Amino acid sequence: MRTRPLKVALLGCGVVGSEVARIMTTHADDLAARIGAPVELAGVAVRRPSKVREGIDPALITTDATALVKRGDIDVVIEVIGGVEPARTLITTAFEHGASVVSANKALLAEAGAALHAAAEEHGADLYYEAAVAGAIPLVRPLRESLAGDKVNRVLGIVNGTTNFILDKMDTSGAGYSEALDEATALGYAEADPTADVEAFDAAAKAAILAGIAFHTRVRLDDVYREGMTEVSAADFASAKRMGCTIKLLAILERAADGESVTARVHPAMIPLTHPLASVREAYNAVFVEAEAAGRLMFYGPGAGGSPTASAVLGDLVAVCRNKVAETTGPGESAYTQLPVSSMGEVVTRYHISLDVADKPGVLAQVATVFAEHGVSIDTVRQQGKDGEASLVVVTHRAPDAALSGTVEALRQLDTVRGVASIMRVEGE
Repeated sequence: MRTRPLKVALLGCGVVGSEVARIMTTHADDLAARIGAPVELAGVAVRRPSKVREGIDPALITTDATALVKRGDIDVVIEVIGGVEPARTLITTAFEHGASVVSANKALLAEAGAALHAAAEEHGADLYYEAAVAGAIPLVRPLRESLAGDKVNRVLGIVNGTTNFILDKMDTSGAGYSEALDEATALGYAEADPTADVEAFDAAAKAAILAGIAFHTRVRLDDVYREGMTEVSAADFASAKRMGCTIKLLAILERAADGESVTARVHPAMIPLTHPLASVREAYNAVFVEAEAAGRLMFYGPGAGGSPTASAVLGDLVAVCRNKVAETTGPGESAYTQLPVSSMGEVVTRYHISLDVADKPGVLAQVATVFAEHGVSIDTVRQQGKDGEASLVVVTHRAPDAALSGTVEALRQLDTVRGVASIMRVEGE
């Protein structure tokens, strides 16, 4: 075993960072045996140095993250501070000074992954980021390495634990969105400002990362269609149950049938109760991968939290340190296909549309005519009426999303349609 320790700089010491530091200390002998060299925590950059951090030598604490990553003796930098800046500058600086990087920063990787990979390659360093997507679930490395010889056609997943917890509570208890969000906040699953989760910004960043790896093409956050879940109602769940479905916030990444483009989207969707993702409960994550040779694969586990995320960070740390000992680097960016990302309007999907309509003869015929004029075929229709008012629920066959959106807009113009109560896509079939 190599005797000189590999020195690690830790940027950020919150919930995840403190757990990483704890595991590095308590499992030091095991990590050394697995790596082939001792690993030493050489510095911890924080914003509030006065805060007591149990188990961490106060002499390691610094507020000067730039000076820490510029030290010539640092072998690996672990970045768990989040956000685009100063994380991007610090990671780039670390590469320039000979360090490899382990990051959990999904927002940064979705925004500037290509530039960071290029910087890592230029300086002969590693960039690993298993913890950026789905917490402890091994997902990035299987896509990047285990399936490197296969062709991935589709990735369908629940990649945000907060939203899954909320939707699960709405489904199982009949709670409204606000009640379920309050419970998630009380239990610590939702932040005081839950916007990044419930408006799907977090899931969209993860979708961009996964799409880039799965399809060997560059997918930025701006390429991902994003729709939040704040409008999902108890009535939507009631409709889903009548169809034998439930509702999940899904990241859906697909290769076109002709192989010439890809799509990346995040939105609420109804999925059949028979689909494996329908049974994913509480704050858990799960990702369903469809590959040409491997077939269908399911990855499941806790998607957030200090210990699960730290587990993924430490797994990357071991891999990067092994590369350091062997004086080599692991796989970098694979974007050779350079496939275009199609717009949401080109995506072929199904719709569940609930309309409030006048309860009189001819309404169904008018509605059906609008669907026909837009080239959208109807799968099922359910109508209920009372006292001059009625509800009409239409489930379509698969059609381009643009045609379905145009249909909905045309329906709004009918005098007999009082309003569109809800619109939701149907997936997983």
